[in-house]
Amino acid sequence: MYSLLRHTGSILWKRRPIQLTFFVTRKCNARCPFCFYLYSAGKPEKRTEELSLNEIQKISLSMGKLLWVAFSGGEIYLRKDLVEISRVFFDQNKPSIMLYPTNGLLPELIRDKTKQILRNCNKSVIVVKLSVDGLNGTHDSLRNTPGGFAKVMETYRLLGRLLDKYPNFELGINTLFCSANQDKMDEIIDFVKDLEDIKTHTISMVRGNLLDPHYKEVDYRKYDHAIDRLEDNLKNKTSNIYRFRGARLKAAQDILQRRMIHQTLVAQKRLIPCYAGKLNLVLTESGEVYPCEILATSLGNIRDHDYDMKRIIRSKRSRPIIQSILDGRCYCTHECYYITNILFNPRLYPALAKKYCRLVSAHPGRVAVSPFRPKNKPLLAHNQNRLFKPLTAVLQSFKLLISRTFFNIYKGLE
Repeated sequence: MYSLLRHTGSILWKRRPIQLTFFVTRKCNARCPFCFYLYSAGKPEKRTEELSLNEIQKISLSMGKLLWVAFSGGEIYLRKDLVEISRVFFDQNKPSIMLYPTNGLLPELIRDKTKQILRNCNKSVIVVKLSVDGLNGTHDSLRNTPGGFAKVMETYRLLGRLLDKYPNFELGINTLFCSANQDKMDEIIDFVKDLEDIKTHTISMVRGNLLDPHYKEVDYRKYDHAIDRLEDNLKNKTSNIYRFRGARLKAAQDILQRRMIHQTLVAQKRLIPCYAGKLNLVLTESGEVYPCEILATSLGNIRDHDYDMKRIIRSKRSRPIIQSILDGRCYCTHECYYITNILFNPRLYPALAKKYCRLVSAHPGRVAVSPFRPKNKPLLAHNQNRLFKPLTAVLQSFKLLISRTFFNIYKGLE
């Protein structure tokens, strides 16, 4: 597997992006009114030609080693050359993790392309996240996709068959939390925890400047209740936990992240530093580069900078935009960026370690099939000498904790 330790320096020096979110297409076979990318009131995107595979190769080459790549859209599996694009980043950037969120409406196509990606990118962890925002007709109505829930479940069944064959494959479900489904969270959580092949269930808070803002009129108490449910299920062992080495550490990060998002919602301000534009970048299908998904101000178009990300980041146009983020002039609840903001901020490691130690007692000695741990060795036996003891021992094992954190950064992908 591609080494995770290449990025330890970014904990102290945020010198270059190590995570890329790439919106590969605006095409979509769903009509979700809460989609901030396709139905945004404040971030119009010029209708230009999608970046070609040749252009993507040049961009990839300019970025160096990446920790993870998150593909987004639109429906990413509608991009005909998704397999080839994945191979470009795998070969040139060697990401430890690649994320593939999907609405799950094309079961056979998603299965076939995922199989090809798994074969081509066997040194990266491949995470596919299926969207489930309600059960049966509720899901279909919310996403304007008649029969959509049944198709998602068929995609789940087809992808589940790949788990035993490809140990670098992780399958999860993501649920958008909005005003239209906030009263249905209990039944969604109960349903997902009974899906045997789903090892991660994440909840993403609705975000962006939507054309229909009522979807953002959420009750923060109901979000707090939903994240309590997820945390309790982990502690009570009534929900699945990841199958890879360091699974409990990633679960601890999920819990901490959701708590911080709730605190941010209540405070209506940023509570921790954000590394958007420093460690994270966003690339659209037409070549626009942004520090994050939410901000409407582009750093520039990659086509105007010889496909060189370094030139865009260092440009006069980019510097004040990135500085404004560092100065705390914005805040959001974007889960993917909270992952980076937590895992690359040493001040949060004691809180992370505390959550981890609580999960250790709830999930002791779990044996997991993984290519990243010595064969036939229980997870606890492999970790206990360095990570099983209380907080002091965890902090003493700082380097080990961070390396495992890197391994798990995008497994749940919030």
